[in-house]
Amino acid sequence: MSAPPEESAGPLAGVTVIDLTRALAGPYGTMLLGELGARIVKVEPPGGDPAREIGPHVAGQSAYFMSLNRGKESIVLDLKDAADRRVFEAMVRRADVLYENYRAGTLEKLGYGWDALKGLNPRLVYAATSGFGQTGPYRHRPAYDMVVQAMGGIMSITGHPGSPPTRVGASLGDIAAGLFTALGVVSALQHRDRTGEGIMVDVAMLDSQVALLENAVARYSATGVAPGPLGARHPSVAPFDAYRTADGHIVVAAGHEDRFRRFSETVGQPHWPDDPRFATLADRLDNVDALKTEIEAALAIGTTAHWQALLEAADIPCGPINAVPDLFENAHIAERNMIVSVDDPDAGSMQLAGLPIKMSAYADRTTRPPAPRLDEHGDRLRAEFDEASR
Repeated sequence: MSAPPEESAGPLAGVTVIDLTRALAGPYGTMLLGELGARIVKVEPPGGDPAREIGPHVAGQSAYFMSLNRGKESIVLDLKDAADRRVFEAMVRRADVLYENYRAGTLEKLGYGWDALKGLNPRLVYAATSGFGQTGPYRHRPAYDMVVQAMGGIMSITGHPGSPPTRVGASLGDIAAGLFTALGVVSALQHRDRTGEGIMVDVAMLDSQVALLENAVARYSATGVAPGPLGARHPSVAPFDAYRTADGHIVVAAGHEDRFRRFSETVGQPHWPDDPRFATLADRLDNVDALKTEIEAALAIGTTAHWQALLEAADIPCGPINAVPDLFENAHIAERNMIVSVDDPDAGSMQLAGLPIKMSAYADRTTRPPAPRLDEHGDRLRAEFDEASR
């Protein structure tokens, strides 16, 4: 498939992805592939991706949509319309990847199941993200992030003991599925390049949540005790928590014996390692509440910044609890290019999250192209594929 007017540089340059996704899980995965250099052709239904309506809006453009769909091309196709189906099939024949996040079986009902897609393009990588996967008794259920956070167990270990069920603040149900699907796609491309055969990638949001519980699953398997919410602390390491200071909180992770000794000395309590309650990791876990009380009493005499400086000098893992606005002002995050500019023709310059994958052979761009308007590239894409199909 021919490249857009300005092909982006990256390890996936030359890879074309037909993007049938909407909402978050799918667009997040295709956004990652685009950030790595793939060409992303977003196929939207008449009326567009519903995410275009999610606020907040800037100059009529959804910030949510702009974040997930930057740098993509947009064409509107009605997959129930014969003419549009011809365009879509021409695209599939020339694409490397078809990526969708419909409920399981939706594309098959439209005549585009895996067997049909393989018939159009035997080298195609077909990636399907769904709530519950393409198999199993739940496969036809609808799903959203909170549904799979609940069903996948992560809500059962989030929050404080005795608190109501708490959703993780970031949409991990969607984002984890997008990450796993993107990983599946690049692995499938390697398989395709090695064997010449296309492959289907099936990723469920629920499966992705279970995969994130690697420690909780292992602990339950080992002990038979169901994990529960613990606030900010760790079930098997102490000190490992958020501790109050004179002006806020600081998180500290100092469970190893040498590190705990250095931590104790740094906060002016060198006797703690000799206290029978805190002498070993097992002792500290048995007395974790008493340990927190002692630590917060010691930290109460200084600010978070004061303790941050001292603990860093002692090589103790620690950090402040930043709010989102703090990220925009953080020199390290700026140096790592994790807040990037997207210049939108209507909304102006938007600051959005960058790509955490840094590669020595590729420049990490400080700006990104904007998200497309609905069907912005439709005429050019139709002409491209009409010519290609002749």
